[in-house]
Amino acid sequence: MEQPGGALVASERYGSAESWKYWAKDGAMERRRDGEQRQSAGSSVLRVFRTVFLPQGYPDSVSEDYLQYQFWDTVQAFCSSLSGTLATQASLRGVGVGNQEATVAAATLTWLLRDGTGMLGRIVFAWRKGRKLDSEAKKWRLFADGLNDVAMLMEIVAPHFPAFFTLILCSAGVFKSVVGVAGGATRAALTVHQARRDNMADVSAKDGSQETLVNLAGLLLSLLLVPLVTDDPPLTLGLFFLFTLLHLFANYKAVRSVVMETFNEARLSIVLQRYLRDGRVPGPAEANGREPLLPDFRTPVPIRLGVKLQDVVHRYPDQLDLALKGNNKPFLVGIRNGCVSVCLGPEASVGDEIRAACQALWLGGRLEAPTSRHENQNGHWETVHQSHQLMDDVFTGFLKDAEAAGWDVKRTLLDWDEWRVEWKTKSS
Repeated sequence: MEQPGGALVASERYGSAESWKYWAKDGAMERRRDGEQRQSAGSSVLRVFRTVFLPQGYPDSVSEDYLQYQFWDTVQAFCSSLSGTLATQASLRGVGVGNQEATVAAATLTWLLRDGTGMLGRIVFAWRKGRKLDSEAKKWRLFADGLNDVAMLMEIVAPHFPAFFTLILCSAGVFKSVVGVAGGATRAALTVHQARRDNMADVSAKDGSQETLVNLAGLLLSLLLVPLVTDDPPLTLGLFFLFTLLHLFANYKAVRSVVMETFNEARLSIVLQRYLRDGRVPGPAEANGREPLLPDFRTPVPIRLGVKLQDVVHRYPDQLDLALKGNNKPFLVGIRNGCVSVCLGPEASVGDEIRAACQALWLGGRLEAPTSRHENQNGHWETVHQSHQLMDDVFTGFLKDAEAAGWDVKRTLLDWDEWRVEWKTKSS
Protein backbone atom coordinates (compact mmCIF):
# COMPACT_ATOMS: atom_id res chain seq x y z
CA MET A 1 0.00 0.00 0.00
CA GLU A 2 1.74 3.16 -1.23
CA GLN A 3 1.02 6.66 0.07
CA PRO A 4 2.73 10.00 -0.58
CA GLY A 5 4.50 9.46 2.74
CA GLY A 6 5.66 5.93 1.89
CA ALA A 7 4.37 2.36 2.36
CA LEU A 8 2.21 1.30 5.32
CA VAL A 9 4.17 -1.24 7.35
CA ALA A 10 2.10 -1.72 10.50
CA SER A 11 -0.61 -0.15 12.66
CA GLU A 12 -1.17 -0.19 16.39
CA ARG A 13 -3.62 1.17 18.90
CA TYR A 14 -3.75 1.86 22.62
CA GLY A 15 -7.17 0.57 23.60
CA SER A 16 -9.72 2.91 22.06
CA ALA A 17 -7.79 6.03 23.08
CA GLU A 18 -5.38 6.41 20.16
CA SER A 19 -4.02 4.64 17.09
CA TRP A 20 -0.75 4.94 15.16
CA LYS A 21 0.65 3.79 11.83
CA TYR A 22 4.18 3.00 10.69
CA TRP A 23 5.25 4.21 7.25
CA ALA A 24 8.40 3.13 5.42
CA LYS A 25 10.25 5.26 2.88
CA ASP A 26 13.82 5.15 1.64
CA GLY A 27 14.82 2.51 4.20
CA ALA A 28 13.52 4.49 7.17
CA MET A 29 10.36 3.88 9.23
CA GLU A 30 8.24 6.70 10.61
CA ARG A 31 5.52 6.44 13.27
CA ARG A 32 2.54 8.76 12.81
CA ARG A 33 -0.67 9.25 14.74
CA ASP A 34 -3.70 8.01 12.87
CA GLY A 35 -5.95 10.95 11.97
CA GLU A 36 -4.62 14.36 13.00
CA GLN A 37 -0.88 14.60 12.56
CA ARG A 38 -0.38 16.95 15.47
CA GLN A 39 -1.64 16.73 19.00
CA SER A 40 -2.82 19.97 20.61
CA ALA A 41 -1.67 21.07 24.05
CA GLY A 42 -5.20 20.62 25.37
CA SER A 43 -5.39 17.02 24.18
CA SER A 44 -1.97 16.34 25.73
CA VAL A 45 -3.19 17.58 29.11
CA LEU A 46 -6.34 15.48 28.78
CA ARG A 47 -4.23 12.43 27.94
CA VAL A 48 -2.09 12.94 31.06
CA PHE A 49 -5.22 13.40 33.18
CA ARG A 50 -6.71 10.16 31.86
CA THR A 51 -3.48 8.29 32.52
CA VAL A 52 -3.26 9.53 36.12
CA PHE A 53 -6.89 9.38 37.21
CA LEU A 54 -8.64 6.78 35.01
CA PRO A 55 -8.03 3.01 34.88
CA GLN A 56 -5.69 1.70 32.21
CA GLY A 57 -7.58 0.92 29.03
CA TYR A 58 -10.49 3.26 29.84
CA PRO A 59 -13.25 3.10 28.63
CA ASP A 60 -12.95 -0.51 27.42
CA SER A 61 -11.63 -1.80 30.75
CA VAL A 62 -14.60 -0.62 32.83
CA SER A 63 -18.39 -0.89 32.77
CA GLU A 64 -20.46 1.48 30.65
CA ASP A 65 -21.84 3.24 33.72
CA TYR A 66 -18.37 4.08 35.08
CA LEU A 67 -18.06 7.70 33.96
CA GLN A 68 -21.55 8.77 35.04
CA TYR A 69 -21.14 7.10 38.43
CA GLN A 70 -17.71 8.64 39.00
CA PHE A 71 -18.96 12.13 38.09
CA TRP A 72 -21.74 12.06 40.69
CA ASP A 73 -19.48 10.29 43.19
CA THR A 74 -16.99 13.14 42.79
CA VAL A 75 -19.71 15.73 43.43
CA GLN A 76 -20.90 13.97 46.57
CA ALA A 77 -17.33 13.52 47.86
CA PHE A 78 -16.66 17.23 47.43
CA CYS A 79 -19.82 18.18 49.33
CA SER A 80 -19.05 15.63 52.03
CA SER A 81 -15.55 17.08 52.43
CA LEU A 82 -16.94 20.57 53.03
CA SER A 83 -19.60 19.29 55.44
CA GLY A 84 -16.93 17.34 57.27
CA THR A 85 -14.91 20.51 57.77
CA LEU A 86 -17.89 22.22 59.41
CA ALA A 87 -18.52 19.19 61.63
CA THR A 88 -14.87 18.91 62.67
CA GLN A 89 -14.74 22.57 63.61
CA ALA A 90 -17.85 22.19 65.78
CA SER A 91 -16.45 19.05 67.46
CA LEU A 92 -13.16 20.76 68.27
CA ARG A 93 -15.01 23.71 69.75
CA GLY A 94 -17.13 21.33 71.80
CA VAL A 95 -14.13 19.51 73.33
CA GLY A 96 -12.67 22.84 74.41
CA VAL A 97 -10.37 24.13 71.66
CA GLY A 98 -10.17 27.87 72.25
CA ASN A 99 -11.63 27.59 75.74
CA GLN A 100 -9.10 28.40 78.48
CA GLU A 101 -11.14 26.52 81.09
CA ALA A 102 -11.04 23.24 79.17
CA THR A 103 -8.41 20.66 80.11
CA VAL A 104 -6.39 18.44 77.82
CA ALA A 105 -7.38 15.37 79.85
CA ALA A 106 -11.12 16.05 79.45
CA ALA A 107 -10.79 16.62 75.73
CA THR A 108 -8.69 13.47 75.32
CA LEU A 109 -11.17 11.39 77.33
CA THR A 110 -14.07 12.61 75.18
CA TRP A 111 -12.18 11.78 71.99
CA LEU A 112 -11.24 8.31 73.26
CA LEU A 113 -14.84 7.56 74.24
CA ARG A 114 -15.98 8.57 70.76
CA ASP A 115 -13.39 6.37 69.07
CA GLY A 116 -14.06 3.44 71.41
CA THR A 117 -17.81 3.40 70.88
CA GLY A 118 -17.19 3.74 67.15
CA MET A 119 -15.01 0.62 67.14
CA LEU A 120 -17.70 -1.39 68.91
CA GLY A 121 -20.31 -0.10 66.47
CA ARG A 122 -18.15 -1.15 63.53
CA ILE A 123 -17.85 -4.72 64.82
CA VAL A 124 -21.56 -5.10 65.62
CA PHE A 125 -22.70 -3.71 62.27
CA ALA A 126 -20.34 -5.92 60.27
CA TRP A 127 -21.62 -8.93 62.24
CA ARG A 128 -25.30 -8.14 61.75
CA LYS A 129 -25.38 -6.78 58.19
CA GLY A 130 -22.12 -7.83 56.53
CA ARG A 131 -23.61 -10.33 54.08
CA LYS A 132 -26.34 -7.90 53.00
CA LEU A 133 -23.77 -5.45 51.63
CA ASP A 134 -23.07 -7.54 48.53
CA SER A 135 -26.66 -8.27 47.52
CA GLU A 136 -27.95 -4.74 48.19
CA ALA A 137 -24.81 -2.69 47.55
CA LYS A 138 -26.60 0.31 46.03
CA LYS A 139 -29.17 0.61 48.80
CA TRP A 140 -26.56 0.35 51.57
CA ARG A 141 -24.27 2.78 49.75
CA LEU A 142 -27.05 5.38 49.79
CA PHE A 143 -27.86 4.53 53.41
CA ALA A 144 -24.23 4.99 54.45
CA ASP A 145 -23.97 8.46 52.95
CA GLY A 146 -27.27 9.54 54.48
CA LEU A 147 -26.18 8.27 57.89
CA ASN A 148 -22.88 10.13 57.48
CA ASP A 149 -24.82 13.39 57.06
CA VAL A 150 -26.82 12.63 60.21
CA ALA A 151 -23.58 12.00 62.13
CA MET A 152 -22.08 15.30 60.97
CA LEU A 153 -25.25 17.18 61.91
CA MET A 154 -25.01 15.69 65.41
CA GLU A 155 -21.40 16.88 65.67
CA ILE A 156 -22.41 20.40 64.62
CA VAL A 157 -25.26 20.72 67.13
CA ALA A 158 -23.46 18.90 69.98
CA PRO A 159 -21.66 22.03 71.35
CA HIS A 160 -25.06 23.66 71.93
CA PHE A 161 -25.97 20.88 74.41
CA PRO A 162 -23.01 20.82 76.82
CA ALA A 163 -24.69 18.43 79.25
CA PHE A 164 -25.12 15.82 76.53
CA PHE A 165 -22.07 16.66 74.43
CA THR A 166 -20.17 13.43 75.10
CA LEU A 167 -23.26 11.27 74.52
CA ILE A 168 -24.05 13.01 71.23
CA LEU A 169 -20.44 12.82 70.06
CA CYS A 170 -20.21 9.10 70.92
CA SER A 171 -23.47 8.41 69.07
CA ALA A 172 -22.12 10.26 66.05
CA GLY A 173 -18.97 8.14 66.33
CA VAL A 174 -21.04 4.96 66.19
CA PHE A 175 -22.88 6.24 63.12
CA LYS A 176 -19.61 7.14 61.40
CA SER A 177 -18.19 3.70 62.13
CA VAL A 178 -21.25 2.14 60.47
CA VAL A 179 -20.68 4.49 57.54
CA GLY A 180 -17.08 3.31 57.33
CA VAL A 181 -18.06 -0.36 57.14
CA ALA A 182 -21.04 0.08 54.80
CA GLY A 183 -19.32 2.65 52.60
CA GLY A 184 -16.08 0.72 52.25
CA ALA A 185 -17.77 -2.63 51.62
CA THR A 186 -20.24 -1.30 49.06
CA ARG A 187 -17.49 0.65 47.32
CA ALA A 188 -15.63 -2.65 46.92
CA ALA A 189 -18.78 -4.34 45.56
CA LEU A 190 -19.26 -1.55 43.01
CA THR A 191 -15.59 -1.76 42.04
CA VAL A 192 -16.03 -5.47 41.28
CA HIS A 193 -18.94 -4.52 39.02
CA GLN A 194 -16.98 -1.77 37.23
CA ALA A 195 -13.77 -3.75 36.65
CA ARG A 196 -14.15 -5.67 33.37
CA ARG A 197 -10.60 -6.94 32.79
CA ASP A 198 -9.77 -8.44 36.17
CA ASN A 199 -8.46 -4.96 37.01
CA MET A 200 -10.22 -4.39 40.31
CA ALA A 201 -7.04 -3.15 41.98
CA ASP A 202 -6.39 -0.58 39.24
CA VAL A 203 -10.00 0.67 39.30
CA SER A 204 -9.88 0.93 43.10
CA ALA A 205 -6.52 2.71 43.05
CA LYS A 206 -7.68 5.27 40.47
CA ASP A 207 -10.87 5.81 42.44
CA GLY A 208 -8.68 6.59 45.44
CA SER A 209 -6.69 9.07 43.35
CA GLN A 210 -9.87 10.78 42.23
CA GLU A 211 -11.12 11.01 45.80
CA THR A 212 -7.78 12.39 46.98
CA LEU A 213 -7.93 15.11 44.33
CA VAL A 214 -11.48 16.00 45.36
CA ASN A 215 -10.52 16.13 49.04
CA LEU A 216 -7.59 18.38 48.17
CA ALA A 217 -9.94 20.75 46.37
CA GLY A 218 -12.29 20.63 49.36
CA LEU A 219 -9.37 21.37 51.68
CA LEU A 220 -8.41 24.46 49.70
CA LEU A 221 -11.98 25.75 49.74
CA SER A 222 -12.24 24.94 53.45
CA LEU A 223 -9.31 27.28 54.13
CA LEU A 224 -11.50 30.10 52.83
CA LEU A 225 -14.66 28.76 54.44
CA VAL A 226 -13.54 28.25 58.04
CA PRO A 227 -12.81 31.93 58.86
CA LEU A 228 -16.27 32.87 57.60
CA VAL A 229 -18.20 30.38 59.75
CA THR A 230 -16.15 30.67 62.94
CA ASP A 231 -18.41 31.84 65.79
CA ASP A 232 -21.38 32.02 63.40
CA PRO A 233 -23.64 28.99 64.13
CA PRO A 234 -26.52 30.09 61.83
CA LEU A 235 -24.17 30.39 58.85
CA THR A 236 -22.58 27.05 59.74
CA LEU A 237 -25.96 25.31 59.81
CA GLY A 238 -27.11 27.04 56.63
CA LEU A 239 -24.04 25.98 54.67
CA PHE A 240 -24.22 22.49 56.14
CA PHE A 241 -27.81 21.99 54.98
CA LEU A 242 -26.92 23.34 51.52
CA PHE A 243 -23.99 20.94 51.17
CA THR A 244 -26.07 18.08 52.59
CA LEU A 245 -28.88 18.52 50.08
CA LEU A 246 -26.42 18.53 47.20
CA HIS A 247 -24.57 15.58 48.75
CA LEU A 248 -27.72 13.46 49.02
CA PHE A 249 -28.86 14.38 45.50
CA ALA A 250 -25.45 13.48 44.03
CA ASN A 251 -25.42 10.20 45.96
CA TYR A 252 -28.83 9.24 44.67
CA LYS A 253 -27.82 10.04 41.09
CA ALA A 254 -24.58 8.07 41.53
CA VAL A 255 -26.16 4.83 42.76
CA ARG A 256 -29.08 5.18 40.34
CA SER A 257 -26.62 5.35 37.44
CA VAL A 258 -25.14 1.93 38.32
CA VAL A 259 -26.41 -0.83 36.03
CA MET A 260 -25.63 -4.27 37.45
CA GLU A 261 -26.14 -7.27 35.20
CA THR A 262 -26.46 -9.81 38.02
CA PHE A 263 -29.66 -10.72 39.84
CA ASN A 264 -30.31 -9.78 43.43
CA GLU A 265 -33.71 -10.29 45.01
CA ALA A 266 -35.11 -6.90 43.98
CA ARG A 267 -33.94 -7.06 40.36
CA LEU A 268 -35.02 -10.68 39.96
CA SER A 269 -38.47 -9.82 41.32
CA ILE A 270 -38.86 -6.94 38.83
CA VAL A 271 -37.78 -9.08 35.88
CA LEU A 272 -39.89 -12.11 36.89
CA GLN A 273 -43.06 -10.08 37.42
CA ARG A 274 -42.73 -8.48 33.99
CA TYR A 275 -42.05 -11.85 32.33
CA LEU A 276 -45.07 -13.51 33.96
CA ARG A 277 -47.25 -10.53 33.06
CA ASP A 278 -46.40 -10.02 29.38
CA GLY A 279 -43.70 -12.55 28.47
CA ARG A 280 -40.91 -9.96 28.17
CA VAL A 281 -37.65 -9.85 30.12
CA PRO A 282 -36.55 -6.28 30.92
CA GLY A 283 -32.88 -5.57 30.29
CA PRO A 284 -30.45 -4.63 33.07
CA ALA A 285 -30.81 -0.89 32.46
CA GLU A 286 -34.61 -0.98 32.79
CA ALA A 287 -34.63 -3.23 35.86
CA ASN A 288 -31.88 -1.24 37.62
CA GLY A 289 -33.84 1.93 36.97
CA ARG A 290 -36.84 0.45 38.80
CA GLU A 291 -34.86 -1.13 41.64
CA PRO A 292 -35.93 0.43 44.98
CA LEU A 293 -33.11 2.33 46.70
CA LEU A 294 -35.00 4.04 49.51
CA PRO A 295 -36.53 2.32 52.57
CA ASP A 296 -39.80 0.53 51.88
CA PHE A 297 -42.20 0.83 54.80
CA ARG A 298 -44.38 -2.01 53.61
CA THR A 299 -44.09 -5.40 55.28
CA PRO A 300 -43.49 -7.90 52.44
CA VAL A 301 -43.43 -11.63 53.05
CA PRO A 302 -39.92 -12.55 54.26
CA ILE A 303 -37.92 -14.77 51.90
CA ARG A 304 -35.07 -16.82 53.37
CA LEU A 305 -32.67 -18.65 51.07
CA GLY A 306 -30.32 -21.43 52.15
CA VAL A 307 -32.00 -22.26 55.47
CA LYS A 308 -31.98 -25.34 57.71
CA LEU A 309 -34.31 -28.22 56.86
CA GLN A 310 -36.44 -27.60 59.97
CA ASP A 311 -37.33 -24.15 58.60
CA VAL A 312 -39.11 -25.85 55.68
CA VAL A 313 -40.47 -29.09 57.17
CA HIS A 314 -40.83 -30.13 60.79
CA ARG A 315 -42.63 -33.49 60.51
CA TYR A 316 -41.41 -36.69 58.86
CA PRO A 317 -42.35 -38.22 56.52
CA ASP A 318 -45.60 -36.42 55.62
CA GLN A 319 -44.27 -32.87 55.28
CA LEU A 320 -41.05 -33.95 53.60
CA ASP A 321 -43.10 -35.93 51.07
CA LEU A 322 -45.26 -32.86 50.49
CA ALA A 323 -42.13 -30.77 49.91
CA LEU A 324 -40.85 -33.33 47.37
CA LYS A 325 -44.16 -33.71 45.55
CA GLY A 326 -43.77 -32.55 41.96
CA ASN A 327 -40.22 -31.46 42.72
CA ASN A 328 -37.19 -33.18 41.22
CA LYS A 329 -34.81 -30.27 41.76
CA PRO A 330 -31.99 -30.04 44.36
CA PHE A 331 -33.91 -27.66 46.60
CA LEU A 332 -36.97 -27.69 48.84
CA VAL A 333 -39.42 -24.81 49.09
CA GLY A 334 -41.84 -24.37 51.96
CA ILE A 335 -43.98 -21.85 53.81
CA ARG A 336 -43.79 -21.70 57.57
CA ASN A 337 -44.85 -19.00 60.03
CA GLY A 338 -45.65 -16.59 57.19
CA CYS A 339 -42.17 -16.90 55.70
CA VAL A 340 -41.07 -18.49 52.41
CA SER A 341 -37.97 -20.62 53.00
CA VAL A 342 -35.72 -22.56 50.64
CA CYS A 343 -33.40 -25.47 51.48
CA LEU A 344 -30.59 -25.94 48.99
CA GLY A 345 -28.85 -29.20 48.16
CA PRO A 346 -25.05 -29.31 47.87
CA GLU A 347 -25.19 -30.17 44.14
CA ALA A 348 -27.39 -27.20 43.18
CA SER A 349 -26.16 -25.08 40.25
CA VAL A 350 -26.51 -21.33 39.78
CA GLY A 351 -29.51 -22.03 37.54
CA ASP A 352 -31.11 -24.01 40.36
CA GLU A 353 -30.49 -21.11 42.74
CA ILE A 354 -32.19 -18.68 40.35
CA ARG A 355 -35.15 -21.03 39.87
CA ALA A 356 -35.56 -21.55 43.61
CA ALA A 357 -35.45 -17.79 44.19
CA CYS A 358 -38.04 -17.28 41.44
CA GLN A 359 -40.38 -19.75 43.12
CA ALA A 360 -39.87 -18.09 46.48
CA LEU A 361 -40.61 -14.65 45.02
CA TRP A 362 -43.76 -15.93 43.31
CA LEU A 363 -44.91 -17.56 46.54
CA GLY A 364 -44.19 -14.35 48.45
CA GLY A 365 -46.41 -12.46 46.03
CA ARG A 366 -49.19 -15.01 46.47
CA LEU A 367 -48.97 -14.82 50.27
CA GLU A 368 -49.34 -11.04 50.15
CA ALA A 369 -52.78 -11.47 48.58
CA PRO A 370 -55.56 -11.16 51.21
CA THR A 371 -57.16 -14.45 50.15
CA SER A 372 -53.98 -16.39 50.95
CA ARG A 373 -53.29 -15.08 54.42
CA HIS A 374 -55.78 -17.35 56.15
CA GLU A 375 -54.91 -20.60 54.37
CA ASN A 376 -53.95 -23.54 56.57
CA GLN A 377 -50.65 -25.38 56.16
CA ASN A 378 -52.13 -27.85 53.66
CA GLY A 379 -53.37 -24.97 51.57
CA HIS A 380 -49.87 -23.54 51.54
CA TRP A 381 -48.48 -26.83 50.28
CA GLU A 382 -50.92 -26.72 47.37
CA THR A 383 -49.58 -23.26 46.53
CA VAL A 384 -46.02 -24.61 46.70
CA HIS A 385 -46.96 -27.39 44.25
CA GLN A 386 -48.43 -24.75 41.91
CA SER A 387 -45.09 -22.92 42.01
CA HIS A 388 -43.26 -26.10 40.94
CA GLN A 389 -45.64 -26.54 38.03
CA LEU A 390 -45.33 -22.90 37.02
CA MET A 391 -41.53 -23.04 36.99
CA ASP A 392 -41.59 -26.30 35.00
CA ASP A 393 -43.58 -24.43 32.35
CA VAL A 394 -41.78 -21.08 32.18
CA PHE A 395 -38.34 -21.18 33.78
CA THR A 396 -36.32 -22.53 30.85
CA GLY A 397 -37.69 -19.85 28.54
CA PHE A 398 -37.28 -17.21 31.23
CA LEU A 399 -33.61 -18.02 31.81
CA LYS A 400 -32.88 -18.10 28.07
CA ASP A 401 -34.59 -14.75 27.49
CA ALA A 402 -32.81 -13.25 30.52
CA GLU A 403 -29.42 -14.20 29.11
CA ALA A 404 -30.40 -12.81 25.71
CA ALA A 405 -31.48 -9.54 27.37
CA GLY A 406 -27.98 -9.06 28.81
CA TRP A 407 -28.26 -10.59 32.28
CA ASP A 408 -25.36 -12.57 33.71
CA VAL A 409 -26.91 -15.91 34.69
CA LYS A 410 -23.58 -17.56 35.54
CA ARG A 411 -23.47 -15.89 38.97
CA THR A 412 -25.88 -14.05 41.25
CA LEU A 413 -26.03 -11.63 44.16
CA LEU A 414 -28.90 -13.46 45.82
CA ASP A 415 -28.65 -13.54 49.60
CA TRP A 416 -28.07 -17.26 50.17
CA ASP A 417 -27.12 -18.50 53.60
CA GLU A 418 -24.59 -21.33 53.94
CA TRP A 419 -26.82 -24.26 54.96
CA ARG A 420 -26.77 -27.16 52.47
CA VAL A 421 -29.05 -30.16 53.07
CA GLU A 422 -29.08 -33.72 51.78
CA TRP A 423 -32.49 -35.30 52.33
CA LYS A 424 -33.92 -38.78 51.98
CA THR A 425 -37.43 -39.78 51.03
CA LYS A 426 -39.41 -42.39 52.97
CA SER A 427 -38.93 -44.95 50.20
CA SER A 428 -35.15 -44.51 50.19
